[in-house]
Amino acid sequence: MIGKHLTHRWHHGIRLSAALLSITIAVCSATATATATATPLTGHRSPAERLEEVFVPSAMGPVKVQIQWASRGGDAALYLLDGLRARDDVNGWILETDAARQFVDDDITLVMPVGGESSFYTDWLSPSNFNHQAVTYIWETFLTEELPTYLATRGVSRTNNAIVGLSMGGSAALSLAAHHRDQFKAAASYSGYLHLSAPAMREAIRVAVFDAGGFNVDAMWGPPWSSGWLRNDPYVFAPSLAGLPIYISAASGLPGNRDRPNSAGSVAKTAGAMALEVLSLIQTRAFRIRLDALGIPAQFSFPAVGTHSWGYWQDELAKSRPMLLTALDAH
Repeated sequence: MIGKHLTHRWHHGIRLSAALLSITIAVCSATATATATATPLTGHRSPAERLEEVFVPSAMGPVKVQIQWASRGGDAALYLLDGLRARDDVNGWILETDAARQFVDDDITLVMPVGGESSFYTDWLSPSNFNHQAVTYIWETFLTEELPTYLATRGVSRTNNAIVGLSMGGSAALSLAAHHRDQFKAAASYSGYLHLSAPAMREAIRVAVFDAGGFNVDAMWGPPWSSGWLRNDPYVFAPSLAGLPIYISAASGLPGNRDRPNSAGSVAKTAGAMALEVLSLIQTRAFRIRLDALGIPAQFSFPAVGTHSWGYWQDELAKSRPMLLTALDAH
């Protein structure tokens, strides 16, 4: 009876949180869209000679990648994935955080792909028909074949890599690491959604990707009963993470010192960030139980305050930095 009660509470929490996610998207879409499209490129940058922007050939066309090269010419690399509203001009880790400064003295190359809005960094089945997408997203192929091929010509190893991401990029980072163990030696998810096939989550993702770019989720992994949903669900592929150094975080959703709403728009944005983080927290707690049941160790972080926003992801990147550097021997 206790198990049934807990299961009922878990499913009820998911349904409630997914509904809240959909409402949140509607409430704060105007504010979020403005942030994603109008913010000038004024982020923290490392010395000019270390940070380079390149265009890497791919089946999607040339993809911009921002790269901070290793301080001493080492071959290790850390891939940093963006969130749902990834911009086409700059990676959020450069624009919104001090990620470049955090690793500026480390012997590791930061690899920050630009673009991929609503993509989940996966290979889609077809272009999205809702927004007349010109090409099919093949982000998994790009990140695991085309981009490593280019980086290898610049001295970056194909096998000595780690990958991290936030929100959409968090679940994608775990998925890419699980399915490409020969490439990635460590992974981290900050405020990720780690049970994509849980009750109501597929419907919530459908709403989210339509709001962020007008994408049709059926073009990604097919209808809700398709195998692609299970392949990319961290809760399902969790056994494939055994032996991989993992860092996973989700905060409480309570506003903290990085939330300073001072207008109606910023209050709505903060409320949306609170709801999104609560959903991530519910899924991350369940994912921890899943890993514990499988006997798979991982480093978890559950800050007492924090919303679904960049300042807190910057803090979590700093906390996970020692694990990432140790896994790649890149101190």
